Amino acid sequence: MTARARELADQIARREGVAAAEIVERALEAYAERAAEREPAESFYRRLTAERGEDIDLDALIQDHRRPHCGIDL
Repeated sequence: MTARARELADQIARREGVAAAEIVERALEAYAERAAEREPAESFYRRLTAERGEDIDLDALIQDHRRPHCGIDL
């Protein structure tokens, strides 16, 4: 664990009145839950291809819809 991570865990632990290890465990559990909810890229592309019935060139699709930002209107 980095010094910054240790410092943050200690700071939160003091504020909540619990051990720093508990803070780290809760953070890792929350991260694991969020990561489990994400669809892996491989299955996303497989599902996208199956839904469209054709192979999609995402790079070309993005390029076709890109527009330069004109900046703020002064």
